[in-house]
Amino acid sequence: MSTSRRFHAPVALPADPSCSVIRDAVLDVGPDGRITYCGTAAAAPPIVDEIPRTHLTGILTPGLVNTHAHSPMTLLRGLGGDLPLLQWLQDAIWPAEARMRPQDARAGMLLGCVEMLRFGVTTSAEMYAHAEQVVDAALEAGSRVLVAPAVFDLPGTDWRSDIAAIGKWIDTDGLRFGPGDRIELCYGPHSTYTLPPEALRVTAEESARRGALVHIHAAETTAEDIATRERFGSAPQLLKETGLLDGRLLAAHAVHLSDDDISLLAQAGAGVAHCPGSNAKLASGTARLHELRAASVAVGLGTDGPASNDDLDLWEEARLAMMFARLSTADPLALTAEDAFLMATTVGAAALGRTDIGALRAGSWADLVHISVDGPHFAAGLDVSDSHLVSNLMWAAGSRAVKDVWVAGEPVVEDGETVRVDRVAAQQAAARSTAHII
Repeated sequence: MSTSRRFHAPVALPADPSCSVIRDAVLDVGPDGRITYCGTAAAAPPIVDEIPRTHLTGILTPGLVNTHAHSPMTLLRGLGGDLPLLQWLQDAIWPAEARMRPQDARAGMLLGCVEMLRFGVTTSAEMYAHAEQVVDAALEAGSRVLVAPAVFDLPGTDWRSDIAAIGKWIDTDGLRFGPGDRIELCYGPHSTYTLPPEALRVTAEESARRGALVHIHAAETTAEDIATRERFGSAPQLLKETGLLDGRLLAAHAVHLSDDDISLLAQAGAGVAHCPGSNAKLASGTARLHELRAASVAVGLGTDGPASNDDLDLWEEARLAMMFARLSTADPLALTAEDAFLMATTVGAAALGRTDIGALRAGSWADLVHISVDGPHFAAGLDVSDSHLVSNLMWAAGSRAVKDVWVAGEPVVEDGETVRVDRVAAQQAAARSTAHII
């Protein structure tokens, strides 16, 4: 368990709606691993001398929130890297995953957690098979994950029993569990094109009964979009007709959307995981980010799997999101550095239906990142305007500046290295699993 602690930092970015910058900041963490105060040192409440104090030299931010990932695919990096999505899945990825053993998925997930934590990504929404091993690896690393066991309608699978198994797991262990509530269980119907409408209806009913998030791929590629529109009107229309828009829903990718589709998502309060790197690599298209945000859809950032990106660096996704938004609209203000920072933190949390992560505010989990300013990326230091500081952080610094990370108040990265996992050993275990799979 965490212990009470006070952090002092020259700058804190609480990720509030105005993207404010707190100078000479103090953040207090209670014994339960939650934040009790974040603000200026001058206004900080008194604490007893026995409470430890940590003095930081850089910027304190919330842990980043990766809203869409398949992190065990660290084992499959580079596989079929020059194929279009459906051919890549059918000819390269799915055959390799069929050879994946539970211990392989665990090794891949552990390495993924190591990579994300070193980049300041403290939460990821994972869709994958071997979900128990995914959970086990995350708990070992100290990460926070929303785990959606993947459900397909493919030869050798039974979607009914897979959906029932998720419900049984939630009923047994609870929707959230683990130290600091690090694990949340979700439903993971793979997509609108790999499952029949009946499976989506059953998922909607079962998830609503338990208040669980549904994490699904939707409107990702042109070919998928054409086929779905011919049969059902559109992917969002199918989600509505099957009841999935009546509950908590995260639509991953959501590239090919009409104005009516965006309205459906907005009216339902659905979240979207924007994955610009994967969308670009697989030539899936450019999502209508400007229109989604204008409709007040909560749009977070996702890396997708590390075989279709090929990393788990959410700072890079933020930069790509800014660039693609500006290119697609010919507007340099289409997505600002402040906008991108919020997408990677508090808005990403909102896309997952969470209010307890992604921000430095009282009551939230103390998932914290310390950004070093000792480098060329902060040549002007911290004595710049607030907007200049955030711009340097999002455009120039990024993952290479992450120094220390805490999850629920507990250290998981110190001076750039994970403290709960031996990174070299994790890499070696992943290499052995990869040799077995491919």
